[in-house]
Amino acid sequence: MSMMKEFKEFAMKGNLVDMAVAFVMGAAFTKVTTAFISGMVMPLIGQLTGGINFSDKKIILTEGAAEITDASGAVTTAAVSEVAVAWGSFITVTIEFLVVAFVMFMVIKSINKMKKAEPAPAPAGPSNEEKLLMEIRDALKK
Repeated sequence: MSMMKEFKEFAMKGNLVDMAVAFVMGAAFTKVTTAFISGMVMPLIGQLTGGINFSDKKIILTEGAAEITDASGAVTTAAVSEVAVAWGSFITVTIEFLVVAFVMFMVIKSINKMKKAEPAPAPAGPSNEEKLLMEIRDALKK
């Protein structure tokens, strides 16, 4: 079998196509969730917490500094980047995660609810040992 034919059979399997669709839907859902949290939820939370803008919240570990040049334009002191822990962004992303996790929980729950319950398997007949014991019991009753 040629490699292309084998790859085509692999790629066209139902599970692989379903998984590709799920990834595309997941990416789109992530964008919607990010826009919802950043544009609607976080401003409301900011208002409830006294006007705090979480996207600006950080703990600065090292202050940043611009580069210093002399009169001729030569750099005498290089620029220093700010080093900070952006805890406000972490709070925002954590809220996004909780929303996505809750939505996924609800989706899985509804899918499980829609599945038909499998009927209970028919009880198995008595084993040979049980049949023998029943015969003994019946013989003793006589």
